[in-house]
Amino acid sequence: MKLELGKIFIKDVQFADETKVENGTLYVCTKDIEKLVLEDERIISVKVELARPGESVRIAPVKDVIEPRVKVSGGGNIFPGTISKVKEVGSGRTHALVGACIVTCGKIVGFQEGIIDMSGETAKYTPFSATNNICVVIEPREGLETHNYEEAGRLAGLKVATFVGKAGLDVKPDEIVTYETKPLVEQVAEFPNLPKIGYVHMLQSQGLLHDTYYYGVDAKQMVPTFMYPTEIMDGAIVSGNCVAPCDKVTTYHHFHNPVIEDLYSRHGKDLNFIGVILTNENVFLADKERSSDMVAKLAEHLCLDGVIITEEGYGNPDTDLMMNCKKVSNKGIKVVLITDEFPGRDGKSQSLADTVVEAETLVSCGNGNVIVNFPPMDKIIGTLDYVETMIGGYEGSLKPDGSIEAELQIIIASTIANGFNKLSAKGY
Repeated sequence: MKLELGKIFIKDVQFADETKVENGTLYVCTKDIEKLVLEDERIISVKVELARPGESVRIAPVKDVIEPRVKVSGGGNIFPGTISKVKEVGSGRTHALVGACIVTCGKIVGFQEGIIDMSGETAKYTPFSATNNICVVIEPREGLETHNYEEAGRLAGLKVATFVGKAGLDVKPDEIVTYETKPLVEQVAEFPNLPKIGYVHMLQSQGLLHDTYYYGVDAKQMVPTFMYPTEIMDGAIVSGNCVAPCDKVTTYHHFHNPVIEDLYSRHGKDLNFIGVILTNENVFLADKERSSDMVAKLAEHLCLDGVIITEEGYGNPDTDLMMNCKKVSNKGIKVVLITDEFPGRDGKSQSLADTVVEAETLVSCGNGNVIVNFPPMDKIIGTLDYVETMIGGYEGSLKPDGSIEAELQIIIASTIANGFNKLSAKGY
């Protein structure tokens, strides 16, 4: 499966009467976006605001972040099974408005939504301080159930991202990158002397408001399966969860999975990137056993020499991570784990809720319990009403001057456990 990704670099975003891209500037029509969002009767009002790198702006509570994209050729549409018909993606040509993001925010759904600062000391912990953000602030109908509110917010963001992405349909990309993974027999034969490497991609799926969607199907309803990496890069997976903000794999991060990007960059050089084993994270022990058994079986069936495993969330998912590690290792396959740590504010507690002796090689994405100080901002997009009840916040976090003291995990993607961040740790 071959995907051509046409990157259109966006350096600024502005309001206009028409949504279009000109000379690196993305112009968006507020009225069109508002009309689109208000088609859902569960949302009673919407406000569109802009947040650019370096501005004194704080966005909260953040629900999802999505890069606008459009399918140019190859069949299907972005986000199949969610806001478009179910059709396989991952091939043909897709255009991406790189440097622009749709950020959904507004009244909180669950306590696990977070913050983006566009400037100041805390801006360095989130990648979205460096993007030009179109913020869609939604107001739900009074009395709306939380799962219905989450769905309304999720669909609003995806619809807006699809609408804005169409502005790049006929724009000549600044750069075109080609990614290809061939059927297994061809892939192995092409580089027979290189180690065969796979990626075990764990999706958050642990109950209501902990949902991720695979071609529109809630991941908790699926069993482990094989995916071409280009499918993920082309919108087959959508975020719909309210995990700890620092760990949240937004829809943007599925487009830009750093493990997939790095494995492709080394493919044919020092490794043979075979593909992705997609699995879920489960609540009940029997489900954890079933899924991890299937992950190990798939890894063995693909004749992999090594795998990288990432998780989303922490605590309970650590057990899924370790079961996958143990069972894949017992098949004689080398395993590298990527995760973040929660050893307490003093760093002296156990970093992970579970472990196994087979977990010999682990890459840390940082400590989410570290206390950080957020300076006051001139503008708030959304509301700070929920800061003290969000994960990472606590009573007294929000100061009278608008500054905040909270744990690092309140920041969106600050210690995200797939490596898309700037933090790490050294073992001694």
